[in-house]
Amino acid sequence: MGTRIQVQLLLAREWNSKPDTKFPTLFLLDGLRATDQENGWTGETGAQAFYADKNVTVVLPVGGESSFYTDWRKPDNGRTYRWETFLIKELPPLLEKDWRTTNVRGLAGPSMGGTAAMTLAGRNPSFARYAASFSGLLTTTTLGMPQAIQYSMRDAGGFESDAMWGPLNDAEWGTHDPYALAEHLKGVSLYVSSGSGLAGPNDIHSGIPGVSTNWAGMALEVLSRLSSMQFVAKLNKLSIPVQVNYRPSGTHSWPYWDFEMRQSWPQAAAALGVDAAKPQCASAGAILPVALAKSWLGECLTPEFAVAGGASQDFKGGRVFWSQAGGAHPVGGMIGGAYEGAGGPTGALGFPISDESPISGGAQQNFQNGSIVFRDGKAEIHAS
Repeated sequence: MGTRIQVQLLLAREWNSKPDTKFPTLFLLDGLRATDQENGWTGETGAQAFYADKNVTVVLPVGGESSFYTDWRKPDNGRTYRWETFLIKELPPLLEKDWRTTNVRGLAGPSMGGTAAMTLAGRNPSFARYAASFSGLLTTTTLGMPQAIQYSMRDAGGFESDAMWGPLNDAEWGTHDPYALAEHLKGVSLYVSSGSGLAGPNDIHSGIPGVSTNWAGMALEVLSRLSSMQFVAKLNKLSIPVQVNYRPSGTHSWPYWDFEMRQSWPQAAAALGVDAAKPQCASAGAILPVALAKSWLGECLTPEFAVAGGASQDFKGGRVFWSQAGGAHPVGGMIGGAYEGAGGPTGALGFPISDESPISGGAQQNFQNGSIVFRDGKAEIHAS
């Protein structure tokens, strides 16, 4: 795409404790108003905490507003979108090489991301074993749908749909229509959900029964429900199994997609070949008092395991490291991320020798061979 693309990763539960193991991936695609700062799943939902104890690496691409994660015919609004090429051809080899992923993959997303999950799975047979649409538009060529997509893209970023798939009657629209691609989804574990558009428990009610103050969200969810029902009917006609969850209420918004993320996990886990729940674990020895004292660590994710020169244990909120020289100390947050990026205890910094402590405008933590300073939203490594 002629530019750098940021990708967030939520690493598999045993990624640290089993350094020779490879893990399946779940691509969580964003909605129509995706930003260049953060994937909506970490910005708008509890995805980071939810997947902390799951043994799958979650891949969250950042950006792609109004792109439908496809390769566009021409640049528009200052962007050259080649998302399908990036996600299907360019990114997986990097993940397999540098992040120990396998070719067992799933695709899921809300709204635009739900459409793309089905489109990408249908256009690229054998790429994904699982595909989930949460309030996706799953018939892009039925009466009025191209116009609705065109309007939505103009509203979200000022993009023109003809730059994506050509004029509204162009054949390219059909090649990206999940409904038209349905027969290519045989063998993929499928999940489809949508609300009804009526005001639900996560909406602000307008005072009119069933009507939310989120007018656009009501209309989009009605379109999603209608297109999802048509798509599911096509799958049924083709005898392709699909798990369906039609909620009696709910608009086109993140709280409902957070619910569907959790609701659909057992099916995703089965399709990706991982346990739906983590095994039991406990803390002991020098790590136990740290785990008890630092409530922000949360529950353990793994048993204690050996690392070169010491030991470690993973928790939902961070990691605890122990070494003979420095004792046991927790590492988490942005400092923890920078520490992981620097190679952790086997990298240049070595083991932590202090807890994180506040400094003017941020925080600092000391290590055997330097420190990490977090200030103004950035973590800086200072090696000695």
